[in-house]
Amino acid sequence: MQFQKITIVGVGLLGGSLGLAAKHRRLAREVAGYVRREASVKDCLKAGAVDYATTDLLAAVSNADLIILCTPLAQMRLLVKQMMPALKRGAIVTDVGSAKAGVVKDLESLVAKSGAHFVGSHPMAGAEKTGVGSARADLFECAMCVVTPTKRTNRAALRNVEKFWQNVGCRLLRLTPEAHDALVSRSSHLPHLVAAALAATVLDPRRPKEQAALCANGFRDTTRVASGSPEMWRDIALANRAQLRVALDEFVRELQAVQALLRGRTPQLKFRSTDAAALQEFFATAKARRDSWRAGCVSSSPE
Repeated sequence: MQFQKITIVGVGLLGGSLGLAAKHRRLAREVAGYVRREASVKDCLKAGAVDYATTDLLAAVSNADLIILCTPLAQMRLLVKQMMPALKRGAIVTDVGSAKAGVVKDLESLVAKSGAHFVGSHPMAGAEKTGVGSARADLFECAMCVVTPTKRTNRAALRNVEKFWQNVGCRLLRLTPEAHDALVSRSSHLPHLVAAALAATVLDPRRPKEQAALCANGFRDTTRVASGSPEMWRDIALANRAQLRVALDEFVRELQAVQALLRGRTPQLKFRSTDAAALQEFFATAKARRDSWRAGCVSSSPE
């Protein structure tokens, strides 16, 4: 299907990539973008992410059939309240937020007051790079997009949102907002927290000057996501703090079990055979689980 007008609120990496994908795949006659700074208008046009960009929120969303919120989570409620006078009846509002329960609860009823429909979405795509200059039209190809309807969700709006995500290349999964938040707290939010803690610990300026020189590919790959937007990840951690605490507790218990093995040394500083076997089992189990997951990812991706 083709929308008459799609508006992207927040034209950064995700918003800009959505604009490029929508334009390349001709999903709308017009793609508009809302940005906070005048300087960003030129950046959007230079990247070709939208047909036009503006700092006027009401003008950006006026007559839009589909509005996609691509801002940090903490900004979404205020932006929706500000855009309500310009929302046309029957318009669809969705988002790309990484935490869903609070967003859906806040925005579903708010958007409904304007006669429009809200459908929560979370495309599992992105990179540590930020800004519209890093946007790519193929960012969402083969990515999983979770859509989080509730009992109040308009069924036609839900179908249109799902079709949109399929049209930009995503695979689809429906979950409740609560189930989504529990699962991504482990698979997405915890890895960012761990990467940030690892980078902060290892690269502490109090370490010897040779420390950074000895951080090679393993450190680089493990901490890559720590270069993501601090503002965005602050909002995600706060929005999903209850589930993230549970995931962190599980992770800490796993580390404590390994720590106990590492403490079991003889006076000769050699591992006892039981510790060595347990450590090998720990690494073997992790390898087997990741290899199985990776094989499933490869087999489920279209050629």
